[in-house]
Amino acid sequence: MRTLHDVCAVDPRRPPREVTAVMMVGLAALAGLTLVGMISNASSTAFVVLDVGVAVASVLCVPLLARRPVPGAAALALLATLSPVATTGSTMGTYYVARNAPLPDAVGIAVIGFGANLVQFLWRPMPGIDTFWFVLLDAAAHAALLGVGALFRSREQLIRSLLERAALAEADRDRHADEARLAERSRIAREMHDVLAHRLSLLATYAGALEYRPDAPPEQVARAAGVLRTGTHEALEDLREVIGVLRLPDGDGPDRPRPQPDVPEIGRLIATARASGMDIAYSAGYADPTSLPGASARTGYRIVQEALTNARKHAPGAPVRVRVAGEPGEGLNIEVSNDAATRSADATLVGSSAGLIGLAERVDLAHGRLTHGPHAQGFRVVAWLPWPR
Repeated sequence: MRTLHDVCAVDPRRPPREVTAVMMVGLAALAGLTLVGMISNASSTAFVVLDVGVAVASVLCVPLLARRPVPGAAALALLATLSPVATTGSTMGTYYVARNAPLPDAVGIAVIGFGANLVQFLWRPMPGIDTFWFVLLDAAAHAALLGVGALFRSREQLIRSLLERAALAEADRDRHADEARLAERSRIAREMHDVLAHRLSLLATYAGALEYRPDAPPEQVARAAGVLRTGTHEALEDLREVIGVLRLPDGDGPDRPRPQPDVPEIGRLIATARASGMDIAYSAGYADPTSLPGASARTGYRIVQEALTNARKHAPGAPVRVRVAGEPGEGLNIEVSNDAATRSADATLVGSSAGLIGLAERVDLAHGRLTHGPHAQGFRVVAWLPWPR
């Protein structure tokens, strides 16, 4: 069931029809009850006609009050100067304006309503009450209407503000979640780029060896074919893994990538590259890597992996030197250098410098340093990664 403040708590610019109808019916009922009492005590027919006309006019002013609160409340207050029948309508108008209009407008209507009731009392005094007490009660009633209406208005504004803040906070939370999801997917794609580039370049090396050495011993051909089969299977598994993750709406699930390799896995990486025919001199002189931060450990592995991939692409047959050294407090130092190529590079393997660009971004995210460029007759990649005590 709607209370008076619920009925009045509407947008005065576009009031619902049912609210206006409820207000009209309620005012008509109260005015009718007041009119019955006025008729039974009427001293002349003229006052009866006036009271009936004022009651009808008060009810007809309700739509104006609903659409334009200040003029509607002022009209009801002016009708209250003529008859006590309009007092209920004037009271409703004062509360309605206090509930839905700015405070200066509400104060003005309250003053008008107070004055209208005072004029009515002076013209048609109520028996049994003197002027002083009427003025006191009239002022207290309008002050209460003004205060209660303003209180409910402030409360609704506060609730509306809190709801808007909650909506903004929820939208902001969703935006941050989307950004985190996109960042995670970008990280996954970057990891898979490094892995696939290394695997595919390794497969291309083996395939090239089979192409240029068709007279190789059967055991070498079988070993190369086995490497091709294993590498192709692993590359497909990695590709299926990243595609599955990127398809998931939340970047999580059964297809989530496996843990990424780190510095201790560099030895295995070197062994695989040597098996493909690369001449690699590897020097490892680092402390226990368990205290190495995860970002530095993974980035160190990717640096060596990308450098070997580039050496295989751009300097086939050239000797490669890999040095990994470091300890807590000093940081992790990585250097990968290769001499000039001993044979022409395969044009199908030579690509852009996107790998080094991505590597620089990865090192920057790990708060490290990376330099790369020509060195003597070859190319060198040097990196430093943080390793706190």
